[in-house]
Amino acid sequence: MKASAAISPERSATPAQHLRRALTHVVLLAGAVVFVFPLLWMVSTSLKQGAEIFSTPPTLIPSVFEWNNYSAAFDIVPFGRHYLNSVVIVSVCVFGNVLTAAMCAYGFARLRAPGRNWIFGVFLATMMLPPQVMMIPLFIGFQKIGWIDTWKPLIVPAFLSGGAFNVFLLRQFFMTIPRDLEEAGLIDGCSRIAIFARIILPLSRPALVTIAIFSFMYHWNDFLTPLIYLHDQDKYTLALSLNLFKGMYITKTPWGPLMAASVMMVAPVVALFFALQRHFVEGIALTGLKG
Repeated sequence: MKASAAISPERSATPAQHLRRALTHVVLLAGAVVFVFPLLWMVSTSLKQGAEIFSTPPTLIPSVFEWNNYSAAFDIVPFGRHYLNSVVIVSVCVFGNVLTAAMCAYGFARLRAPGRNWIFGVFLATMMLPPQVMMIPLFIGFQKIGWIDTWKPLIVPAFLSGGAFNVFLLRQFFMTIPRDLEEAGLIDGCSRIAIFARIILPLSRPALVTIAIFSFMYHWNDFLTPLIYLHDQDKYTLALSLNLFKGMYITKTPWGPLMAASVMMVAPVVALFFALQRHFVEGIALTGLKG
């Protein structure tokens, strides 16, 4: 009798609650359409012929699917080589950001030292420093050590602290891990490095994935840094490669191949997010604001 008399949450909801929920879904759906439409338009344009791209009224579905735009993107510029360059640079940078950010965050979260919190506050204050302020000093420094027109200015900084925001996010996550686990490791004879590698990092997978996604998106879409330091086109990244489409065709930009190249550049970001979105959301949700 008690089981049959149980009322589910759906049946107990009032009409006002149903209406509020429906309106919420409508608003969210409308917002999703607004954000997704530019991506759909880019994909649509990448499959259109030149005349149809600027036709009036505009059409979302091409009358003829021009798949040759994708192959033309590789013929107009060395897109394949630039794609490989970006994959190599971004992979190394993501590894460097995650590793060094985790090491710095572990030191701030677990190691006791005089003035630790004060040093951490100064470290966070660097987030308020505009990147443009450091452009000229960094360029002069890299020029003096002969790193201009190489990948080193793009890669080496990723292994230096990992970024203040990344360190802050990981520190807050590390502080939610019980200290009893570390103390048990110390009793068993583990060193700090072993505890960091075998206990802290495996338990922090959601936060590490979140940092990896942020780092990947930043380095994958970075245009200014490669523009400053890279001169040889064979060393260009994808962001500079897209710029070549307009630079090589001053009077007539090949919009179809350009949109096709843009789709191929955006595709890994979208695929990575959907593949790791569960860890991403979990990492954000579990990151506390303790301490």
